[in-house]
Amino acid sequence: MITDFLHRKQLAQIGREVGARLDAHPHVQRISFDDVQVPMQVYCYQDFMSRAECSELIGAIDADAIPSELYNNGRDDESDFRTSYSCNLDRWDPDVLRIDDRICALTGIDPRRGETLQGQRYAVGQQFKPHHDFFHTDQPYWPKERKSGGQRSWTAMVFLNEPGGGGETEFPQLSFKMMPRTGMLLIWNNMLPDGRPNLHLLHSGNPVTRGTKYIITKWFRRGFWM
Repeated sequence: MITDFLHRKQLAQIGREVGARLDAHPHVQRISFDDVQVPMQVYCYQDFMSRAECSELIGAIDADAIPSELYNNGRDDESDFRTSYSCNLDRWDPDVLRIDDRICALTGIDPRRGETLQGQRYAVGQQFKPHHDFFHTDQPYWPKERKSGGQRSWTAMVFLNEPGGGGETEFPQLSFKMMPRTGMLLIWNNMLPDGRPNLHLLHSGNPVTRGTKYIITKWFRRGFWM
């Protein structure tokens, strides 16, 4: 379809523009994967948030978190696929808005393309099994998401603390794990250079083995999110 082709071109352009900004930023590090032939746009930014800012958002998550929801992909194991607690943070709260604006400024993406910042809490044993952040267009949820801004382009995630054990963000197809580090931003493009979904970016939130893990996540869409 012509529309799908144009949407892929938009996603490819977003990927190029954001990647160029991140590659030029003095505090952003691009993570390389020597064994993967497909270009990967995965980056980290140490100390993106201060410890005080992280503590503020941890309090907001604790105040509102409920069992995390899951897009229905017809899995048989959904009861234990995503076992964390999460909440949509108040995007007009000054503490939240400051971080949201900072993420948008870093990427250069129009804030209207950004979903509400989500907070997530993982207690011992809780996890999010391997999944993609992009939408699978053959699933029942896609028609609704297509009208609500369409495909997800970039994911930006900040670790708010360091649990006593476990809780890594793992990309099994890249043989890569990122240990939680307070205030660190991990950001990646969910699309390939041509705007198609990047299957290599399957990732998981591994089970916490000690303590509690807190993160925030912001997803960006191809169009304006509604």
